[in-house]
Amino acid sequence: MSWHKGFRTEPPTYRPVAVVDIGSNSVRLVVYDGLRRSPTPVFNEKILCGLGKGVAITGKLADGGIARALAALRRFRTLAKQIGVKQVFAVATAAAREATNGQAFIESAEEAIGVGINVLSGREEARYAALGVIAGIPEADGIVGDLGGGSLELIDVQDGKLRDGITLPIGPLRLIDMSGGSVKRAKEIVDEYLEKATLLVNLKGRSFYAVGGTWRNLARLHMAQNKYPLHVLHHYAMTRQQASAVADLVSGLSSSSLRDVREVSKSRSDTLPYGALVLDRLLAKGKATHVVSSVYGVREGLLYSKLPRRKMQADALLSSCWDFARRYARSPEHELELCDWTDQLFGGAGFKETEVETRLRYAACLLADIGWRAHPDYRAERSLGMISQAAFVGIDHPGRVFLALTVFYRYEGEEMGDGLVHLLDDNQMMRAHLLSSIFRLAYILSAAMPGMLPRIGLKMAEGKTLQLRLPKKLQDLMGERVEKRLAGLASEMGRVAKVVID
Repeated sequence: MSWHKGFRTEPPTYRPVAVVDIGSNSVRLVVYDGLRRSPTPVFNEKILCGLGKGVAITGKLADGGIARALAALRRFRTLAKQIGVKQVFAVATAAAREATNGQAFIESAEEAIGVGINVLSGREEARYAALGVIAGIPEADGIVGDLGGGSLELIDVQDGKLRDGITLPIGPLRLIDMSGGSVKRAKEIVDEYLEKATLLVNLKGRSFYAVGGTWRNLARLHMAQNKYPLHVLHHYAMTRQQASAVADLVSGLSSSSLRDVREVSKSRSDTLPYGALVLDRLLAKGKATHVVSSVYGVREGLLYSKLPRRKMQADALLSSCWDFARRYARSPEHELELCDWTDQLFGGAGFKETEVETRLRYAACLLADIGWRAHPDYRAERSLGMISQAAFVGIDHPGRVFLALTVFYRYEGEEMGDGLVHLLDDNQMMRAHLLSSIFRLAYILSAAMPGMLPRIGLKMAEGKTLQLRLPKKLQDLMGERVEKRLAGLASEMGRVAKVVID
């Protein structure tokens, strides 16, 4: 096996980097733990400045918005220095590039933040949003839509590559200005622009990847409506019918009524109906099969574009799981050995599995020991929470739950009544139980230390037996607990346990 060739076993180095995003509605600072394949935010602050409010009417950024933005940028500069950030990437989007006083604002903003600011064109904004989606959902196949306060960027993605893209001036803040606050008029404006968006012809029968805080709020609302058991927005998928239903509902609500909805950010209550309207009309036009939420967007796409090609091509999920192992496992080397050790029972003469299943098995191996520091009575729950709620990307919700339950069963060994199990089918549940039983045997043989598993064989042999092979130097490892766990694993596989000492 060579997928982990070159993995470094020492804990990840903390080299924080920051992205400052000056949008039409908000100015945000996000500090990440490093310029890595799957960066994790360590600090995230957003200030609603409304820079784009009124630009469609006056052509200028409002004085009040400018003052708030500059104050936010000065604060962000101080915070970044305090956190130890050495690299700050700053970008500005629709409002700054379109306003007549945009350039003057950018000059003041650069002085406030202390670095140069890249004013993105619509094409560049769409490109970074699409790269963000590809970084977080490598298998993405469809249209990426990034809804900001002033504009909507659409771009086609397939096989990890960017295709055609367009920018439409129908962000919620702009729609409020252009429609005079009339949702009915806003609908007419949206339909006029979407009618000319021939790119949407390519959406039929594919997925729409929704980027931006406005659309994340819609996904969060749908989760609450359906009592969805996993409160993770990344890769949350709705059918077109489900997404259209919630968008249609929200587009008809007033901002005052939305402020009373717990799942909706109060700062979004004014713009959310217009963002919902855009999604509803877009889905009616494009006929997507699903709407998939992506928490990765322009900021993450920008960082992804800075990576060397080798890191860009690394597996996002396995990179994250390896970082977890390096931080939390007793021995990261042991977890790599566990990957190899489980190979003996899968593929070839063993259990058949797809590439996706193999990848999830390796990820589960890397995460199998991250709960060891918790009290023994809480290791199962601790691992379940850490894995199901981790900031992983490159994995859908059933895959995330599979990993969490596999490690949960490794400690608990029993079924759980949590709603998470309903996200898996029977085959996934069977694999979670099987893999957890293999883990239980492996850890009692190796004590979670490296160098032992490579010397121990485990295979499905003739006569419907499960054969554990130990060298004579390790025969004293055998004991009641090993026999019990080996017999349990064999029974789960429909086989009889057999121990060979040679």
